Amino acid sequence: MPLKKAKNIKPKAKSKTKKKPATKKKPATKKKPAKKKKTTNQKTRLALKPKAKEKQVARVVHYYDKIKVAVLKLSAELKVGDNIRVVGGKETDFQQKVESLQFNHQPLKKASKGKEVGLKLKKPAREGYKVFRA
Repeated sequence: MPLKKAKNIKPKAKSKTKKKPATKKKPATKKKPAKKKKTTNQKTRLALKPKAKEKQVARVVHYYDKIKVAVLKLSAELKVGDNIRVVGGKETDFQQKVESLQFNHQPLKKASKGKEVGLKLKKPAREGYKVFRA
């Protein structure tokens, strides 16, 4: 048998407690980060400067990353067998021997000042890096 609903039951009354008025919060002030002191790693800073006896020979005009070849604009003569030092960026500083030079896809034994030559590098370089004779 189905149950019958009671007609005399009233719904529950809502509580009569008063809500507290909303208090205004002060806007949060943004904390400024503390300024860091500029610290330079002396080893890194000194490593990127040319040494006294080194002379700038060229600068990197373009770099082909897949074949690891840099195009250099020469400011002094460069020949196969010279030791060079490539310096630039924050951490790039390496030495290598010049194993091959090319001008218009033709191998050269030496290149004179003012030419743009291709040089195979052992590590990546970027435009603007400086090349010194070590």
